[in-house]
Amino acid sequence: MTALDTTRPATGGRRRRRPRGLTAHIILIVAVLLSVFPFAWTIVMATNTTQDIYKSPPKFTFGSHLLENIRHVLNTIDFFGSMLNTVMVATVTTVLVLFIDSLAAFTFAKFDFPVRKLLFGTLLLFMMLPLQLAILPQFILMSKIGWVGMLKALALPSLANAFGIFWLHQYIQNGVPDELLDAARIDGAGFFRQYWNIALPMIRPALSFLAIYAFVNCWNDYIWPLVVLTNPGHVTLQVELAQLNVGHTTDYSMVMAGVLMAALPLVIVFSIFARGFIAGATEGAVQGT
Repeated sequence: MTALDTTRPATGGRRRRRPRGLTAHIILIVAVLLSVFPFAWTIVMATNTTQDIYKSPPKFTFGSHLLENIRHVLNTIDFFGSMLNTVMVATVTTVLVLFIDSLAAFTFAKFDFPVRKLLFGTLLLFMMLPLQLAILPQFILMSKIGWVGMLKALALPSLANAFGIFWLHQYIQNGVPDELLDAARIDGAGFFRQYWNIALPMIRPALSFLAIYAFVNCWNDYIWPLVVLTNPGHVTLQVELAQLNVGHTTDYSMVMAGVLMAALPLVIVFSIFARGFIAGATEGAVQGT
Protein backbone atom coordinates (compact mmCIF):
# COMPACT_ATOMS: atom_id res chain seq x y z
CA MET A 1 0.00 0.00 0.00
CA THR A 2 2.77 2.43 0.85
CA ALA A 3 4.47 1.84 -2.48
CA LEU A 4 1.25 2.54 -4.33
CA ASP A 5 0.60 5.65 -2.26
CA THR A 6 4.03 7.12 -3.02
CA THR A 7 3.65 6.69 -6.77
CA ARG A 8 0.25 8.36 -7.09
CA PRO A 9 1.34 11.94 -6.34
CA ALA A 10 4.20 11.65 -8.85
CA THR A 11 1.78 10.49 -11.55
CA GLY A 12 -0.60 13.31 -10.74
CA GLY A 13 2.28 15.77 -10.84
CA ARG A 14 3.17 14.59 -14.34
CA ARG A 15 -0.43 15.06 -15.44
CA ARG A 16 -0.49 18.56 -14.02
CA ARG A 17 2.76 19.49 -15.73
CA ARG A 18 1.67 18.34 -19.20
CA PRO A 19 -0.95 21.11 -19.77
CA ARG A 20 1.62 23.73 -18.73
CA GLY A 21 4.16 22.32 -21.16
CA LEU A 22 1.57 22.20 -23.93
CA THR A 23 0.57 25.82 -23.27
CA ALA A 24 4.20 26.92 -23.39
CA HIS A 25 4.73 25.13 -26.71
CA ILE A 26 1.61 26.72 -28.19
CA ILE A 27 2.77 30.19 -27.10
CA LEU A 28 6.23 29.59 -28.59
CA ILE A 29 4.76 28.37 -31.88
CA VAL A 30 2.49 31.43 -32.13
CA ALA A 31 5.41 33.74 -31.31
CA VAL A 32 7.60 32.12 -33.98
CA LEU A 33 4.84 32.40 -36.59
CA LEU A 34 4.29 36.08 -35.77
CA SER A 35 8.04 36.72 -36.01
CA VAL A 36 8.47 34.90 -39.31
CA PHE A 37 5.35 36.30 -40.99
CA PRO A 38 6.80 39.74 -41.97
CA PHE A 39 9.81 38.11 -43.62
CA ALA A 40 7.63 35.51 -45.37
CA TRP A 41 5.23 38.23 -46.56
CA THR A 42 8.19 40.21 -47.93
CA ILE A 43 9.22 37.17 -49.98
CA VAL A 44 5.64 36.73 -51.24
CA MET A 45 5.45 40.36 -52.33
CA ALA A 46 8.92 40.24 -53.92
CA THR A 47 8.02 37.19 -56.02
CA ASN A 48 4.72 38.62 -57.33
CA THR A 49 3.66 41.76 -59.14
CA THR A 50 2.11 44.91 -57.70
CA GLN A 51 -1.19 43.96 -59.30
CA ASP A 52 -1.16 40.67 -57.37
CA ILE A 53 -0.58 42.58 -54.14
CA TYR A 54 -3.59 44.88 -54.74
CA LYS A 55 -5.96 42.01 -55.42
CA SER A 56 -8.79 41.41 -52.95
CA PRO A 57 -8.03 39.11 -51.30
CA PRO A 58 -4.28 39.49 -51.96
CA LYS A 59 -2.20 36.64 -53.25
CA PHE A 60 -0.57 34.71 -50.40
CA THR A 61 1.45 32.24 -52.50
CA PHE A 62 4.92 32.65 -53.96
CA GLY A 63 5.10 33.85 -57.54
CA SER A 64 7.63 33.65 -60.35
CA HIS A 65 8.57 37.33 -60.78
CA LEU A 66 11.50 37.54 -58.35
CA LEU A 67 14.24 37.73 -60.99
CA GLU A 68 12.25 40.33 -62.92
CA ASN A 69 11.79 42.47 -59.82
CA ILE A 70 15.48 42.15 -58.93
CA ARG A 71 16.42 43.26 -62.44
CA HIS A 72 14.18 46.32 -62.06
CA VAL A 73 15.89 47.16 -58.76
CA LEU A 74 19.37 46.94 -60.31
CA ASN A 75 18.30 49.09 -63.26
CA THR A 76 16.70 51.74 -61.06
CA ILE A 77 19.31 52.33 -58.33
CA ASP A 78 23.00 51.73 -57.73
CA PHE A 79 22.31 48.81 -55.42
CA PHE A 80 25.76 47.20 -55.25
CA GLY A 81 27.59 50.51 -54.93
CA SER A 82 25.46 51.62 -52.01
CA MET A 83 25.71 48.14 -50.48
CA LEU A 84 29.50 48.31 -50.64
CA ASN A 85 29.42 51.67 -48.86
CA THR A 86 27.13 50.25 -46.17
CA VAL A 87 29.23 47.11 -45.70
CA MET A 88 32.39 49.17 -45.20
CA VAL A 89 30.76 51.57 -42.75
CA ALA A 90 28.95 48.84 -40.78
CA THR A 91 32.04 46.61 -40.56
CA VAL A 92 34.41 49.38 -39.44
CA THR A 93 31.85 50.75 -36.99
CA THR A 94 31.15 47.32 -35.48
CA VAL A 95 34.85 46.53 -34.97
CA LEU A 96 35.54 49.91 -33.35
CA VAL A 97 32.40 49.69 -31.19
CA LEU A 98 33.47 46.28 -29.87
CA PHE A 99 36.94 47.57 -28.98
CA ILE A 100 36.00 50.96 -27.50
CA ASP A 101 32.88 49.82 -25.64
CA SER A 102 34.56 46.74 -24.16
CA LEU A 103 37.56 48.81 -23.06
CA ALA A 104 35.33 51.43 -21.42
CA ALA A 105 33.10 48.78 -19.82
CA PHE A 106 36.10 46.92 -18.42
CA THR A 107 37.40 50.13 -16.88
CA PHE A 108 34.03 51.02 -15.33
CA ALA A 109 33.44 47.50 -13.99
CA LYS A 110 36.83 46.56 -12.55
CA PHE A 111 38.72 49.76 -11.70
CA ASP A 112 37.98 52.47 -9.17
CA PHE A 113 38.88 56.03 -10.16
CA PRO A 114 37.59 59.53 -9.33
CA VAL A 115 34.11 60.50 -10.62
CA ARG A 116 33.55 56.92 -11.86
CA LYS A 117 29.97 56.85 -10.56
CA LEU A 118 29.27 60.31 -11.99
CA LEU A 119 30.52 59.31 -15.44
CA PHE A 120 28.58 56.05 -15.41
CA GLY A 121 25.41 57.86 -14.29
CA THR A 122 25.88 60.33 -17.15
CA LEU A 123 26.21 57.36 -19.50
CA LEU A 124 22.90 55.95 -18.26
CA LEU A 125 21.31 59.36 -18.79
CA PHE A 126 22.42 59.41 -22.43
CA MET A 127 20.73 56.02 -22.94
CA MET A 128 17.37 57.62 -22.12
CA LEU A 129 17.68 60.47 -24.63
CA PRO A 130 16.29 60.09 -28.18
CA LEU A 131 18.98 59.71 -30.82
CA GLN A 132 17.32 62.40 -32.95
CA LEU A 133 18.42 65.06 -30.45
CA ALA A 134 22.05 64.50 -31.45
CA ILE A 135 21.57 64.96 -35.20
CA LEU A 136 22.05 68.75 -35.26
CA PRO A 137 25.12 68.83 -32.94
CA GLN A 138 26.65 65.92 -34.87
CA PHE A 139 26.12 67.70 -38.19
CA ILE A 140 27.70 70.90 -36.86
CA LEU A 141 30.68 68.89 -35.60
CA MET A 142 31.08 67.07 -38.93
CA SER A 143 30.86 70.41 -40.73
CA LYS A 144 33.57 71.93 -38.51
CA ILE A 145 36.02 69.11 -39.23
CA GLY A 146 35.09 68.92 -42.92
CA TRP A 147 33.59 65.43 -42.94
CA VAL A 148 30.14 66.28 -44.35
CA GLY A 149 29.47 64.06 -47.36
CA MET A 150 32.08 61.47 -46.32
CA LEU A 151 31.43 57.93 -45.16
CA LYS A 152 33.64 58.34 -42.08
CA ALA A 153 31.08 60.82 -40.75
CA LEU A 154 28.77 57.85 -40.18
CA ALA A 155 31.19 55.87 -38.01
CA LEU A 156 32.43 58.54 -35.58
CA PRO A 157 29.14 59.30 -33.73
CA SER A 158 28.46 55.59 -33.16
CA LEU A 159 31.77 54.52 -31.61
CA ALA A 160 31.02 55.18 -27.92
CA ASN A 161 27.68 53.37 -27.79
CA ALA A 162 26.02 53.99 -24.41
CA PHE A 163 23.99 50.79 -24.54
CA GLY A 164 27.04 48.75 -25.55
CA ILE A 165 29.09 50.08 -22.62
CA PHE A 166 26.26 49.42 -20.18
CA TRP A 167 25.62 45.91 -21.57
CA LEU A 168 29.29 44.89 -21.38
CA HIS A 169 29.71 46.55 -17.97
CA GLN A 170 26.98 44.35 -16.50
CA TYR A 171 28.43 41.23 -18.14
CA ILE A 172 32.01 41.96 -17.05
CA GLN A 173 30.97 42.81 -13.51
CA ASN A 174 29.39 39.38 -13.05
CA GLY A 175 31.38 37.26 -15.49
CA VAL A 176 35.01 38.24 -14.87
CA PRO A 177 36.17 37.22 -11.35
CA ASP A 178 38.14 39.81 -9.40
CA GLU A 179 40.37 37.03 -8.04
CA LEU A 180 41.56 36.24 -11.56
CA LEU A 181 42.48 39.86 -12.19
CA ASP A 182 44.26 40.06 -8.83
CA ALA A 183 46.31 36.98 -9.71
CA ALA A 184 47.19 38.58 -13.06
CA ARG A 185 48.36 41.76 -11.32
CA ILE A 186 50.56 39.71 -8.99
CA ASP A 187 52.12 38.10 -12.07
CA GLY A 188 52.90 41.55 -13.42
CA ALA A 189 50.09 41.95 -15.96
CA GLY A 190 49.23 45.54 -16.74
CA PHE A 191 45.87 47.07 -17.54
CA PHE A 192 45.81 46.28 -21.24
CA ARG A 193 47.06 42.73 -20.76
CA GLN A 194 44.32 42.07 -18.20
CA TYR A 195 41.79 43.44 -20.65
CA TRP A 196 43.09 41.60 -23.73
CA ASN A 197 44.15 38.22 -22.30
CA ILE A 198 41.66 37.75 -19.46
CA ALA A 199 38.51 39.85 -19.89
CA LEU A 200 37.94 39.58 -23.65
CA PRO A 201 38.00 35.75 -23.87
CA MET A 202 35.50 35.55 -21.01
CA ILE A 203 32.96 37.97 -22.52
CA ARG A 204 32.77 36.51 -26.03
CA PRO A 205 28.99 35.83 -25.79
CA ALA A 206 28.35 39.46 -24.85
CA LEU A 207 30.65 40.66 -27.65
CA SER A 208 28.79 38.47 -30.15
CA PHE A 209 25.48 40.00 -29.15
CA LEU A 210 26.91 43.52 -29.29
CA ALA A 211 28.39 42.82 -32.74
CA ILE A 212 24.95 41.83 -34.04
CA TYR A 213 23.35 44.84 -32.38
CA ALA A 214 25.91 47.36 -33.69
CA PHE A 215 25.98 45.95 -37.23
CA VAL A 216 22.19 45.86 -37.57
CA ASN A 217 21.82 49.40 -36.19
CA CYS A 218 24.43 50.74 -38.59
CA TRP A 219 23.01 48.78 -41.52
CA ASN A 220 19.45 50.01 -40.94
CA ASP A 221 20.32 53.62 -40.12
CA TYR A 222 18.50 56.02 -42.42
CA ILE A 223 18.08 59.49 -40.87
CA TRP A 224 21.75 60.29 -40.13
CA PRO A 225 23.10 59.10 -43.53
CA LEU A 226 20.31 61.04 -45.26
CA VAL A 227 21.37 64.22 -43.44
CA VAL A 228 25.15 64.03 -43.60
CA LEU A 229 25.83 62.27 -46.93
CA THR A 230 25.54 65.05 -49.49
CA ASN A 231 27.71 63.22 -52.04
CA PRO A 232 25.52 60.97 -54.27
CA GLY A 233 28.43 58.55 -54.70
CA HIS A 234 28.62 57.90 -50.96
CA VAL A 235 24.97 57.04 -50.33
CA THR A 236 24.23 54.07 -48.09
CA LEU A 237 21.85 51.26 -48.92
CA GLN A 238 18.85 52.44 -46.89
CA VAL A 239 18.96 55.90 -48.48
CA GLU A 240 19.30 54.35 -51.93
CA LEU A 241 16.37 51.98 -51.33
CA ALA A 242 14.16 54.94 -50.37
CA GLN A 243 14.41 56.14 -53.98
CA LEU A 244 12.38 53.09 -55.05
CA ASN A 245 9.37 54.30 -53.08
CA VAL A 246 8.71 57.58 -54.93
CA GLY A 247 5.50 58.84 -56.51
CA HIS A 248 1.95 57.58 -56.65
CA THR A 249 2.72 54.62 -58.91
CA THR A 250 5.25 52.84 -56.70
CA ASP A 251 6.11 49.32 -57.79
CA TYR A 252 5.85 47.67 -54.38
CA SER A 253 6.97 44.29 -55.67
CA MET A 254 10.22 45.93 -56.81
CA VAL A 255 10.57 47.69 -53.43
CA MET A 256 10.10 44.40 -51.58
CA ALA A 257 12.66 42.73 -53.85
CA GLY A 258 15.16 45.44 -52.88
CA VAL A 259 14.31 45.04 -49.19
CA LEU A 260 14.81 41.29 -49.49
CA MET A 261 18.20 41.74 -51.14
CA ALA A 262 19.21 44.22 -48.43
CA ALA A 263 18.18 41.82 -45.64
CA LEU A 264 20.34 38.90 -46.82
CA PRO A 265 23.65 40.30 -45.40
CA LEU A 266 21.95 40.73 -42.02
CA VAL A 267 20.94 37.08 -42.05
CA ILE A 268 24.54 36.11 -42.83
CA VAL A 269 25.95 38.30 -40.03
CA PHE A 270 23.42 36.93 -37.54
CA SER A 271 24.22 33.33 -38.48
CA ILE A 272 27.94 33.99 -37.94
CA PHE A 273 27.80 35.75 -34.58
CA ALA A 274 24.76 33.93 -33.17
CA ARG A 275 26.79 30.72 -32.99
CA GLY A 276 29.28 32.29 -30.61
CA PHE A 277 26.53 33.92 -28.56
CA ILE A 278 24.50 30.71 -28.16
CA ALA A 279 27.59 28.54 -27.60
CA GLY A 280 28.90 30.88 -24.92
CA ALA A 281 25.54 31.09 -23.17
CA THR A 282 25.21 27.28 -23.22
CA GLU A 283 28.74 26.87 -21.90
CA GLY A 284 28.02 29.22 -19.03
CA ALA A 285 24.80 27.37 -18.18
CA VAL A 286 26.60 24.02 -18.13
CA GLN A 287 29.37 25.39 -15.92
CA GLY A 288 26.80 26.89 -13.59
CA THR A 289 25.11 23.56 -13.07
